[in-house]
Amino acid sequence: MSSLFVLNPIFMRRLNFLFISAISLASCSDMSFTYDIQTGNKNYGKPHSISADRMARIDTMILKSIRENVIPGAVALVLKDGEVVYEKAWGVSNPETGSLYSSDDIFRIASMTKAITSVAILMLWEEGMFFLDDPIEKYLPAFSDTGILESYDPNDSSYTTTPNQTKITIRHLLTHTSGIGYSDIDVSPSIKAIYWKNGLMDIFSPSLTMKEAAKEIARQPLHHEPGTKFTYSLGIDVLGSLVEEISGMSFADFLSERIFKPLDMNDTYFNLPKKDQNRLVPVLTRDDQEWKIFETEVYDVDYPLMEEKTFFSGGAGLSSTVGDYAKFLRVLIQDGNGNNKQILGKKTCELLYENQLRGIEDWSLGIATGILSEKDLYQGGRGSVGTLTWGGYFNTIYFADPEEKIIGLLFKQTQNIANDYTSQRFRELVFQTVVK
Repeated sequence: MSSLFVLNPIFMRRLNFLFISAISLASCSDMSFTYDIQTGNKNYGKPHSISADRMARIDTMILKSIRENVIPGAVALVLKDGEVVYEKAWGVSNPETGSLYSSDDIFRIASMTKAITSVAILMLWEEGMFFLDDPIEKYLPAFSDTGILESYDPNDSSYTTTPNQTKITIRHLLTHTSGIGYSDIDVSPSIKAIYWKNGLMDIFSPSLTMKEAAKEIARQPLHHEPGTKFTYSLGIDVLGSLVEEISGMSFADFLSERIFKPLDMNDTYFNLPKKDQNRLVPVLTRDDQEWKIFETEVYDVDYPLMEEKTFFSGGAGLSSTVGDYAKFLRVLIQDGNGNNKQILGKKTCELLYENQLRGIEDWSLGIATGILSEKDLYQGGRGSVGTLTWGGYFNTIYFADPEEKIIGLLFKQTQNIANDYTSQRFRELVFQTVVK
């Protein structure tokens, strides 16, 4: 797809100038805003609640990470009380063209799709279409004959199963407790090999319909008895098929009509329209300390550009911008309301913050999103109890604190990068900006 790119001296001088200028400006003591020479963005700080001086520490951290070749660049957005207090872009998004990251860039958000799919399910639940503890086989009959992996022969990938005693429910699918596997990222080598053998490795661009994909997933062995353990899974992809079955709409159309359009999320898609395809940033990887465009034979990295698509991954298929995803997160910390539209009821939003793993795991998970529990506070710098958080396969992350009304997003687009702690540090630095 691409050859290794070597930065020429002129471009390196330009990049060094940008880095030095950005560092200098980030150290300004102006309490109203700092200014970013790369993007022209202003970082607004409210003196009564957010310290712009402290916010500038994010610039220092990110620029240091770029200089040390930990990341090629990133885009960040922070909201406080529903208003943007920080917006910034750094670094080179495409080493072949020298393009710089922009806050308007579109990223593959992968597993950050899960929260959106879960809201779609909760919308239908609010309308009385099903109970969360209904067996999924009631709506998708293929799940009436599932079984738990009993034995596996690595010589020919054959296996045996034993019937599960508990039916897989919609809640199990929402909380990764169904026992379903997760293709190439599965924790079990045996389950992974079985998915490989049965052609279920490509979770981004398979040539299947939603119904066909759900049937194929139902045919695969389970890790364990449903409802007994957390196992990250394709369960939320199954829920995309449930949305189609219940609503009579394609999953993509349902999200567009019921969530994206009401919230003015105009840059969030499974398939990018031609007019926006040039805004999709490439996935990068590091080779011999130089950044190049990532390639793989497992899936089509350019899946957001596919014109004909019949499968819309509810667990990993969307692409979006930091601004669009922030609009969605506002719904979750504003009692279900965003853009003056009531997407969910207040009590339904509260369900997102309830630990769904009580009696199952010793950590907390809400409805398809991580939640910060009281016992996690000792770690520091992660927000208030109930803070929602998740990330994506290509290194995009979000967090949303319902108490402080803070939303943070840091979007990168990388693969196979070790020792990248910028997402964790970004979260810590955002919360240390709160001074009142």
